[in-house]
Amino acid sequence: MTSTVRRAGAFALVGALSLAAPFLGPAIAAPFVLIAGLAAFVIDDGPVFELFARSGDRQERTLYGLAGFALAIAGLALFASVFEMPTFVFVASVLVLSGGTLAEAVAQEWRGTPIAGVVGFVVGGTLTGAAGQLAVGLAAPAPLPALAVFYAASGALLGALVRSVLFERDDPLVLFSMGLLLWLLAALEPSVPATGIGLALAVTAGFGYLAYALDTASIPGMVTGVLSGLLMIVLGGFGWFALLIAFFAGGGLATKFRYDRKRQRGIAEDDGGARGSGNVLANAAVALAAVLGYAAAPLHPVGGELFRFVFAGSIAAAMADTLSSEIGGLYDTPRLITTLEPVPPGTDGGVTWQGVVAGLGGAALVAGLAALVFDVTPAGAAIIAAAGVAGMIVDSLLGALFENQRFDSLLPGTSGVPGAEPGGGSLGSLEFDNRTVNFLATLAAAMICAALAVSIGLAPG
Repeated sequence: MTSTVRRAGAFALVGALSLAAPFLGPAIAAPFVLIAGLAAFVIDDGPVFELFARSGDRQERTLYGLAGFALAIAGLALFASVFEMPTFVFVASVLVLSGGTLAEAVAQEWRGTPIAGVVGFVVGGTLTGAAGQLAVGLAAPAPLPALAVFYAASGALLGALVRSVLFERDDPLVLFSMGLLLWLLAALEPSVPATGIGLALAVTAGFGYLAYALDTASIPGMVTGVLSGLLMIVLGGFGWFALLIAFFAGGGLATKFRYDRKRQRGIAEDDGGARGSGNVLANAAVALAAVLGYAAAPLHPVGGELFRFVFAGSIAAAMADTLSSEIGGLYDTPRLITTLEPVPPGTDGGVTWQGVVAGLGGAALVAGLAALVFDVTPAGAAIIAAAGVAGMIVDSLLGALFENQRFDSLLPGTSGVPGAEPGGGSLGSLEFDNRTVNFLATLAAAMICAALAVSIGLAPG
């Protein structure tokens, strides 16, 4: 057993103290505050120090890693004791992180590949998180076993995503991200039978494996897709997932289509066309928000039907834009959408008639699927297709006007403002990259689709 596995096991034992939460009541944070204090100020040598120490800790003779881990748990415990976060959410979040990290270390030692570590974290975190919720159920309110698995799997997927795109050891950010997601899901109280949750896990895991095996998604992109799909199936239904998969499959195939030719022209996606988490979220964030809004319909005055149009409109735009870009980029006659002047292939905002036709087909395909799975009327399908085309146009306009430009946010006293002192700089900046443009285009399409649906009486406002 390597030191990495032993250390992960020791951290898992600390996380297991969260199981005492039902008995500690308001003092739920106390054990972890004590551990943080010992790690930061007392333990600086000996076998306990060596068990928990990371490489940076040895240089400073302080267990910063353990102190940060314990303080993160103590901080989340405050939500449980002060803001009434359910105890099972607190326990599940802690055990997903600690148990998942241990399983990841074991998987890495066994196989030594990045994908093995991610799978180990998700599977191990799901099992320990679900077991923790069931154990808490002996002394406090807790979900049924199937929902416990769903909550734990959702937290593990989000944790794996945050760790893969940010910092693996940033325990506070990972822990709070998982805790807030599980708190939200618990508030929505999904009513899905055990068979439905099991099928959702199997289907999304299967599609995630295919996406990674076929190189249409990177590891973070695969995790993002699986998490999005799982939430959509459980909170919405398989119809929502069908539209999402139609986009991922269609977009992935279009990206791979004549990839060598696109690479020669300098317009190919990076990493062999595998979509990363940023790309997936840019195209699916609005859709994910729509399914959350649909699931929360009993908690707000907006009817759930409207969120179907929000969802379908955003997916139609994502499909239309992806097909128009990937197909249209293969042709030599692009024109800038704002001036209709000829531009080189790959120019932001450049369009071809072939790309436009492909985009129209993509929007129509999503509209047709939406008519089947959501049982919308022909007028509703026409609205979805129109919103998809509108989103494609917005994407091209934003690309022509703003893409790859940086906009600084300035305050008085900074450079660029009359009377500013020399040497001043910007407070912050916003860069319009391709992902920003994609997100805004899908958001515009969703809003247009919702407005049209309300205006003609297909959904309540």
